Amino acid sequence: MTDFFALLHEPRRPGLDASRLRDKFLALASECHPDRVHNASAAEKAAANRHYAELNAAVQCLTDPKTRLLHLLELERGSRPPEIQTIPPALADWFVGIAAICREADAFLLEREKVTSPLLKIQWFERAQAWIERLQEWQQNLGGLRGELDARLQELDESWPGADAMPEAKTASLARIEELYRFYGYFNRWQNQLQERIARLSF
Repeated sequence: MTDFFALLHEPRRPGLDASRLRDKFLALASECHPDRVHNASAAEKAAANRHYAELNAAVQCLTDPKTRLLHLLELERGSRPPEIQTIPPALADWFVGIAAICREADAFLLEREKVTSPLLKIQWFERAQAWIERLQEWQQNLGGLRGELDARLQELDESWPGADAMPEAKTASLARIEELYRFYGYFNRWQNQLQERIARLSF
């Protein structure tokens, strides 16, 4: 497995600055960009293209907290975390609430599809706007959860250098990183579910 942290000359840790990562990517990628090797041999071009693709994959992975934490876990443990189907108790209320609002929005969309009268379509358009506002309110509330996750990530990152030197502390830190990775996964999934329905309601 390619170590994306090493590829971008970054320390292997839970928290990284996204803007700095992008700047570093641009600097490193400029050296192997296809436009700079157009006069090189076919083998050199292929190598440059592979390196450019790796750098691009690295910055995409490390910029996002969920994929960065997963990559860190894979590097430190040598394998991916196991798939877990149960919802963590701390997120149970979120799961129930978002599942309910999405089901209700889907039922509304299904009913709207049956409407053929232009006059009725105008009325359903107004009702759709109200649904969009409800879903956007859930998105805003989820923004608060994202803030909590980011704060926990910062705490983990601050304690990481010390934990890295002590096996027991590192094991505990990796367990916390795994939990946070899963929390970010749920957050991303819920945001996508809400955004998908907002997009469908907008048309």
